[in-house]
Amino acid sequence: MLHENEVVMLLLGVGIFLFLLLNLSHIRHISFWKILIVSYSLLLAGWILTVLEGYFLESLLNFLEHLSYVTSSLVLAVWCFKVFGNSRKEGQA
Repeated sequence: MLHENEVVMLLLGVGIFLFLLLNLSHIRHISFWKILIVSYSLLLAGWILTVLEGYFLESLLNFLEHLSYVTSSLVLAVWCFKVFGNSRKEGQA
């Protein structure tokens, strides 16, 4: 079953992804920017999977959707640790 809010979320997510690609020259100034792009791509994949699960392979795509969300969160946590975790070590030295 297709839900309108899922389609709207997907459209917004694709729009933001296009915005990121168009502004990649600015994004590259962020520390470890590739990790952020991977995290957002996994989040976008989850939104794509949630729409597709309404059409076929509901159980499999639902599992992959949630796996994508978890992986996106873990990758984002790695980015946070790389950017902010090192400042604690520098402060202690």
